[in-house]
Order: sequence, then C-alpha cells, then structure tokens
Amino acid sequence: MKTVGILGGMGPMATVLLMQKIMAATRAGDDADHLPLLVDQNTQVPSRLAHLLDYAGADPGPVLAAMAVRLQGAGVDGIAMPCNTAHHYAPAIRAAISVPFLDMVALSVAHATGLARLGGRIGILASPAVRRIGLFDAAFAGTGLTLLYASDEDAMLAAIRALKAVGDNDGARASLTAASVDLLTRGAAVQMIACTEFSLISGAIPAQVIAFDTLDILVQAIIAFANPTGAGQEKATQNSPKSGAEALLSSST
Repeated sequence: MKTVGILGGMGPMATVLLMQKIMAATRAGDDADHLPLLVDQNTQVPSRLAHLLDYAGADPGPVLAAMAVRLQGAGVDGIAMPCNTAHHYAPAIRAAISVPFLDMVALSVAHATGLARLGGRIGILASPAVRRIGLFDAAFAGTGLTLLYASDEDAMLAAIRALKAVGDNDGARASLTAASVDLLTRGAAVQMIACTEFSLISGAIPAQVIAFDTLDILVQAIIAFANPTGAGQEKATQNSPKSGAEALLSSST
C-alpha cells in the first residue's frame, strides 16, 4: 500500500473526521489492513478566511507548500488536503512537490457533473471565500452547469466560525439547513457540502436534497490511491462513488 500525507489542521476536527471516514470505509481485520497516513495537524496555517475575505494576515500558500515538502521528505507517495478553501493554494503545493496531489475540488466536480442534468444547477454549501475566489466556478467551466451559492453568506460564515470555536451546535445546524432549503427553492436539487466544517454537521441537510460531501469524495480517492488493487480493503458505501478518480489523480501529478 502507498502512504498518503495529509495537510491537516484546517480545521483540526475536519482532519480527524477525514481519518475516521477512511478507517470506517476500510475493511480491516488487523492494524496492518488500514491505510498508512502521515498527518501534519498544523493548526498554525494562516487563516484562509482572513487572507481571502479580509485581505489580512499571512499568505497560507508558502506554509502549505512547506508542509507538503516535509511530508514528501518523510516518504509519502501522495498528498491530500481536507479543506476546500485551501485548494486555492494548490498551485503552490503542486509546484513544491513531485508526488501526486489528490485534488478534492477536481474530484468533486467530476462527481457533481455525473449527478446533475446538462444545464442544471448545483448548490454550493461553502465559505463565502469559495465564491469570492471562484474556486468551483473555474473547475465547472465548460460543464454546462450553473452554480448557486447561499443567499445569506454572513450566516454561513458565522456558522463556520462557530463550528471552529465550539464544534457541533444548533445555530450552525440551523444555518446550514436554511442555506440548503434556500438553494433547493432556487432550483439546485444537487448540492455539494464544500466546507469540511460543514462535514461535521452534514446531517442538517434536508432529506429531499441530493447532497454529497466533498470530504467523502476525497476519502474514496485516498483509498483508491493508497491501495489501487482493492484487495478487499474498501467497504461498500452508498454515498462514496469513485468514478473518474484514477484519471483525475493521474492528471494532478
């Protein structure tokens, strides 16, 4: 099996959730059956929200690149990052390493295009920074799909900050539910949970929404990359598709 390095700490609980999901999706009879991971839980990565929304604070790019270099030096075969917004700095990470970078954004866009009808609408449940930098807009260009974002971005930002500060809470859940309902009424039946803080409360999405979590897409990509032969490793999960993963992983090297 290959070893995957994780650029973590953005936020810490989201990184832990990624690891839990990987273990839960792996069929294991002993320790050695689990995937080898090297996790840099760096809580000191400069704030992505401050840098992108407030135009304040240090650039996270060089810090993320340095983390990736350290992980590569420690012997990882590929690198993943469970933070959607931080994928804005993926070019700096790729430029610093020679191992593959497992691109959660590209993988999630490939999955979304398989769910939505041509000309359809995709709802993005994410930090306002994601809309401002056009992270998914660029990735969806040419797909024929229209992206919709939550109308109340202040509520989304407040929910993210509350999740970072106190974890799962009723206020954040209410905000996520309201945002999802808003997107649904505007025609976005397919929605992406595109903030790993929201991954912590994904159960707040109404049942009638066709929702998927970008973190789950990354989990399946990590499993496919680390153990490409399968060999009885992966458990079958209803919401864990792998279509297009191998091609995207190859193109991200």
